[in-house]
Amino acid sequence: MELTWYGHATWKVQIGGIGIIIDPFFNHNPVSPVKAEEMDAQYIVLTHGHGDHMGDTGIIARRTGATVIANAEICNWLQQRGFERVHAQHIGGGFHYPFGYLKLTIAVHGSSLPDGSYGGMPAGILISAEGKKLYHAGDTGLFASMALIGEEGLDVALLPIGDNYTMGPDDALRAVKLLQPKVVIPMHYETWELIAQDPHAWADRVRQETKTQPVVMQIGATYTVPG
Repeated sequence: MELTWYGHATWKVQIGGIGIIIDPFFNHNPVSPVKAEEMDAQYIVLTHGHGDHMGDTGIIARRTGATVIANAEICNWLQQRGFERVHAQHIGGGFHYPFGYLKLTIAVHGSSLPDGSYGGMPAGILISAEGKKLYHAGDTGLFASMALIGEEGLDVALLPIGDNYTMGPDDALRAVKLLQPKVVIPMHYETWELIAQDPHAWADRVRQETKTQPVVMQIGATYTVPG
């Protein structure tokens, strides 16, 4: 399982020969090193409908034929606009895909679609594949039942630390203590000045206060999940 970060909450997860893009925000992402036209994937997973997460779903899905996985409201909205390859799920529900099992989890946030219509409930993503478990928290505030997600036994957690729109560094540290992943990687920071943070200072706190290994990634870099 390989994880490539493109800034903000945008990741490509490679599991075997299958590519999965989470929250494909490329062309209007000021820190992305690539454009949507360069990205290939078999699946696109959306945590919620905001523009900086739905992003370039249309560009990539139309060109590649990728299946879009999202909540039912987002999938219905896409189908009404001619996207046939969608798979609707909802909070707490999972499905076995060729790459593994994907479940949508709680996220405490909002979700509207680009035209302002209701985007259903926001979500986090839990992927179980190749004997590993990856948690992408989506845009979220801190919530106590992160402890239940942690009971899954997480290999890697991807957590927002930017503050203002999501958890900031303090609450993200508390999230690590609830989730207890083997590895945590910060995201959703420094895209704009409003959410600028020092990820290395945060990583130092994680090392001092938990048993979790923090990994601060450079944009465009790839992390291979051990094991």
